[in-house]
Amino acid sequence: FNIIDATNFCYEGKEMKIEIISVGKVREKYIKLGIDEFKKRLKPYCKLVLTEVRDEPAPEHLSEKELQQVKDVEGRRILQKIHPSSYVIALDANGTMWDSEQMAKEMEQLAVKGHHHLTFIIGGSNGLSPEVLTRANFTLSFSKFTFPHQLMKLILLEQLYRAFKIQRKEPY
Repeated sequence: FNIIDATNFCYEGKEMKIEIISVGKVREKYIKLGIDEFKKRLKPYCKLVLTEVRDEPAPEHLSEKELQQVKDVEGRRILQKIHPSSYVIALDANGTMWDSEQMAKEMEQLAVKGHHHLTFIIGGSNGLSPEVLTRANFTLSFSKFTFPHQLMKLILLEQLYRAFKIQRKEPY
């Protein structure tokens, strides 16, 4: 019989590790402040690792071939950072949409199934390469809206925090 320890979201003694791999650096101070706040809030719930890979310089008007080359280069950088045993969730406009309760439930089920290392992937402004999407175990869409990839990191952190609060039935 397996028990989840809701006090620090351990399953069979293993702490949940969540990694977010994103393309490009966050430059806006207000987004950095928000990210720092949610990093602090998430400490009791999981081990959080934020990894940034360099974005590929790209002019505004790219041909389809040039766009694919940019995504491929960024994709290789992302793939090099993914731990082989991690369960990978790529954020993609064509992914499945969850509400906050569903995200909490799915994360809990992943832990029950032995997935203690989750990696979320946020692509650059041009999206993710087909190779990254193929490597992903699941693709998740937050909205039909398009968000700046830097802001998406903050939104994802807030939703992870909300998911842990829902799992513990704690007020937000």
